[in-house]
Amino acid sequence: MANASIIIPCYNEENRLDVAAFKNFSSPSHNITFLFVNDGSKDRTSHLLADLKLSDGTRFAVLDLQQNRGKAEAVRQGISAARDFHPDYVGFWDADLATPLDTIANFIDLAESRPQLQIIIGSRVKLLGRKIERRRSRHYIGRVFATVVSMILDLEVYDTQCGAKLFRASPSMYALFQEPFTSRWIFDVEILARLIQSRRGKDLPQPKDMIYEFPLTEWRDIPGSKLRYSDFFRAALELGRIHDQYFRHKAR
Repeated sequence: MANASIIIPCYNEENRLDVAAFKNFSSPSHNITFLFVNDGSKDRTSHLLADLKLSDGTRFAVLDLQQNRGKAEAVRQGISAARDFHPDYVGFWDADLATPLDTIANFIDLAESRPQLQIIIGSRVKLLGRKIERRRSRHYIGRVFATVVSMILDLEVYDTQCGAKLFRASPSMYALFQEPFTSRWIFDVEILARLIQSRRGKDLPQPKDMIYEFPLTEWRDIPGSKLRYSDFFRAALELGRIHDQYFRHKAR
């Protein structure tokens, strides 16, 4: 039975955190625990998380950050803390459960069947027979963004920003989270950039052979998202910084 520790970054999630869904979730074939990172919330999020932990301390843990540091740092610190639990897999999931919790087991099953995979990324591909509910404007902006990201990374990736990701727990994967991210909004891209940089020019498996994009069967655009359209412009600036930091001098 595989052990997985899933990080749930939380900032002012009092009205969006589905406590019942977490309590009722179970995976007979895997041992899945959750580490909630309270990122300096100013509402009653901390109380909800305390109640969750009290309800089952074997499945739910809480890491409190006194000040809001942003999702990137919350995830980074959560993964660093999860290392102490010695999981087989570590990942992060959006607190609003836009991606259903049942999908975690599907990610683990895939990783167990394909040992060469190190990263599994949820991909919001709207196909017939799948329930992908995403605002049309966000979809088109996302396609443009993904195209630019693929060009910068030189890696064909469809959806870097889905908040459902799983990593095989290994020293090389933990190393991707060792230093704070320069990006606050698109750290998902920076994770891939760090992986590419760490293996550039080396006789090691390359990212295209280590990453799998998992087409989700269900994803919902949950109301109350903290993402604003102005953040897409910030993301563009951060993408430029990622390019400069990880790829400008790659030929040297």
